[in-house]
Amino acid sequence: MPGSGTLSAPPAGAQAVHRALGLLHCFHDNGPDLSASELARRTGLSVSTAHRLARTLVATGFLDQDEHTARYRLGPAVAELGQLTFHQRGLHLAGPELDLLARRTGATADLAIRSGPHAVILVGGSVLPSTGLGLRRPLHSTALGKVLLAWPSPTEAPLRGPLPAYTPHTLTDPAALDAELARTRDRGYALNDGESAPGIRTLAVPVLDRTPTARFALAVRSTPTHLTPETLPRTLTHARTCAQALAVLLLPPDQR
Repeated sequence: MPGSGTLSAPPAGAQAVHRALGLLHCFHDNGPDLSASELARRTGLSVSTAHRLARTLVATGFLDQDEHTARYRLGPAVAELGQLTFHQRGLHLAGPELDLLARRTGATADLAIRSGPHAVILVGGSVLPSTGLGLRRPLHSTALGKVLLAWPSPTEAPLRGPLPAYTPHTLTDPAALDAELARTRDRGYALNDGESAPGIRTLAVPVLDRTPTARFALAVRSTPTHLTPETLPRTLTHARTCAQALAVLLLPPDQR
């Protein structure tokens, strides 16, 4: 069955590119190196097709192959492009602002973008120092995700498919989620109160462009005993101040 490397249907004439990108998506979980048969299983391709595409990606630097095990891992071209887009987006400038927000609120501060059905944390307290990787969290069960869904890009596909429950508080009914997104837009921020993990409360605000589209989502995460109804207004003020600063810092260089 198709797995983590399965993407939506490709445009006409782009099947090979679509399949190759599917192989790269297999490495999202930062797990161990993968064999051709494991890549085939995750993408729903035949082993021969997966092997042929993987070898092409090795030749272009997007994958590496261990000469002893014949297993694959992400290659140097991916690392180089990742560093380039990190700096082109101005994300190297966001760290000090998030650190200041964390000190002011006594909570974890994170910045995320949308990647398919997930919010991907790129900068902030949830980025692991050992790997430099953040978290990939489902859109529907997180405050970051609700912000990205409430202020979507015109080119982003709507959220489809079943909405899995992670706690008893997760919104799994699409109509209920739509109503929550409408409330999020009306008040200008999103809340996650134990919807993705018990005992976690998160407030998130958009980092808007001129459209307005949420190019990024900014979150402050702690516990219900810390983010109380009394402290939330102050936390929201600090989060909005940080988002306004990031809206300028994260502009393309020629627009800053």
